[in-house]
Amino acid sequence: MAIEVLTKEDLYEFRHVLLKDIKEILQTKPSQTKEWLKSTEVRKLLNISPGTLQTLRINKTLSYTRIGGIIYYAHRDIEKLLEGNKVESERTLFNSK
Repeated sequence: MAIEVLTKEDLYEFRHVLLKDIKEILQTKPSQTKEWLKSTEVRKLLNISPGTLQTLRINKTLSYTRIGGIIYYAHRDIEKLLEGNKVESERTLFNSK
C-alpha cells in the first residue's frame, strides 16, 4: 500500500471543488413544495390554531378539499391568501428620510 502525502494546496483545491459542487447542486435543485397540505401542515406553516384554520374554512377565506375525513389545502391557495392580505410598508430601513 503506497503512502500519499497531502499538501495544504491539495486541501485548498479540494475545498474549492467541493464548494463549487455544493453551489451547483443548490442552484439546480428546484425547491420542492408539496402541492397539497394537510391541516396540521397548514397550521404549522401559518402558526395558527385549529380553531383559526376552521374559521378560515367557514368564512371561505381558504379553499379546501375533503377526502374522507382528511382536509387538504392547495399550497397555491395559501400563497394567494398571504399575498392578498399583504400590507405594504411605507418606509424601509434603507430610506434616507
